[in-house]
Amino acid sequence: METVRKTDYYKITVPNKTGEGAKAVGAIRNAGINLLAFTGFPAGKHSQIDFIPEDSAAFEHAAKRSKLKISKKNPCFIIQGDDRTGAIANILERLASAKVNVIALDGVSAGAGCYGAILWVAPKDVNKAGSALGAH
Repeated sequence: METVRKTDYYKITVPNKTGEGAKAVGAIRNAGINLLAFTGFPAGKHSQIDFIPEDSAAFEHAAKRSKLKISKKNPCFIIQGDDRTGAIANILERLASAKVNVIALDGVSAGAGCYGAILWVAPKDVNKAGSALGAH
């Protein structure tokens, strides 16, 4: 069984150079902001980092104080559940049945029999995806 939570994410773009991600994540840590998740990946000559904070308002305030140029908030889903064979396949099948296209999905076994995932869908599909997954 999994818990699906609709939440917000923010993205930043940094140079794809050693230490740039550490600066951004360090600024958020130093502000005392708890992250539910984050992910980063190359985007041309830069890197994109997506932050999924526990408290969006506190994150926005901390980013401003730290002079991080963040995007406007966007919706995503955090999925947490019991790790088992096919857990992510079941999620994707439910979305396919609801005719929701997945933009991106990062999943990881969290150990102790648990897994977690970050799921992105098009803004027009957020409500449909939330219903299909029983998000709260």
